[in-house]
Amino acid sequence: MIDEDERYDFAHFEFIMREAARITREYPALAPYLSVSLHCEIADILNAYTDKVQREGKLTGLHAYNAARPPHSEGLAVWIASYLAHETECPNINLLHLSGRKAMQAALMMSEVFPHIQFRREVTVGHLLLDVDNTNVYAKVNPPIRPREDVEYLWQAVLDGHVDWIVSDHACCQHELKVSPSDAGNIWLAKSGFGGTEWLLSGVYSEGSKRGLSVNKMAELLSWSPAQRYGLLSKGDLAAGYDADVVLLDPSESFTVRATDSESAQGYSPFEGQELTGRVKATFLRGQLIYENGNIVGEPKGAYLHRPG
Repeated sequence: MIDEDERYDFAHFEFIMREAARITREYPALAPYLSVSLHCEIADILNAYTDKVQREGKLTGLHAYNAARPPHSEGLAVWIASYLAHETECPNINLLHLSGRKAMQAALMMSEVFPHIQFRREVTVGHLLLDVDNTNVYAKVNPPIRPREDVEYLWQAVLDGHVDWIVSDHACCQHELKVSPSDAGNIWLAKSGFGGTEWLLSGVYSEGSKRGLSVNKMAELLSWSPAQRYGLLSKGDLAAGYDADVVLLDPSESFTVRATDSESAQGYSPFEGQELTGRVKATFLRGQLIYENGNIVGEPKGAYLHRPG
C-alpha cells in the first residue's frame, strides 16, 4: 500500500501524521473524526529477539512468540508514536490492540506527558480471553498473546476506564493458510491473526460481567466510542435517528466455543473449548433480522459508510 520509493519506517508515520494534521487544520469540522491509527511495535527489537529465541530453542508455542516480540517493544513504540504526534501537531492518535501491562502503562504515561493529544487506547477480545498457556498455534497474533498477569492488567484497565474500545481485530484466514501443512504445531511457520468477531460480544460479556463491568459500559466500549471516533454517526446507540443495529443476547445461556458451530469459513478458533456465558440469539441490521438462533436468515445488506465530509 506504499509507493516503491517509500520506506515503512518512523519517517513514513511522521509524514502521515503531518498530512493528517494539515487536513485537520484545513477542515476543522472534520477534526473530531480524523485520526491516525497505529500498531505499536519496534521492528528492530522484534527481529533481534526472534533470532535470539529461535537460536536458543528453549521455548515453544505462544511462550516462544511472546518472548520473540517482547512487551517493551510495544512500550517503546508507544513513546515514539506519541512524541511524533506532538512534533507534528497531529491531535488524534489511536493506539491499537495494546497487549499488556507495559504497552498500557506507556500509553497512560504519554497521555500525561502530552495532554493536548487526544489518545484513544484499544484492546482486543483475544488479549482479554487468551494467555500464553493456550497451547494451540491458532492464537498466534501480533502483538502476541501475553501471560495471564498481562490479561488481568488489561481487564483492570478496562474497569478503571483507561480503555476506549474493545475489538476483535478480525484477521481471518482459512486453516490451510494459518498453519504449515508439513508442521502444523510450529509457531514460527503459522500465519499471524485470527477471526474473532462472532465471539466478541459473548467474550466481553462473559468475562466482563464476572469482574463487575456493567452492560452500559460494554455497549460504550463495543459500539458508541469507536463509532464516534471514526465518524460513523448513525451507529453506536439505540436512539431516534440511529440505524436499528440491534443484538439480542441471552445473559444466562452458557456455551462452549466450537469452530464447527461457526458460520466462518476459517475452520478453527483460538477460543476453542472455552465456555462463555451470554449467547447472541438474534441480530438485526438496520431493523432487518439477519441472524437467529445460530442461523443466517437475512440477505447480505452491507453498505459502505462514509465519514462526515
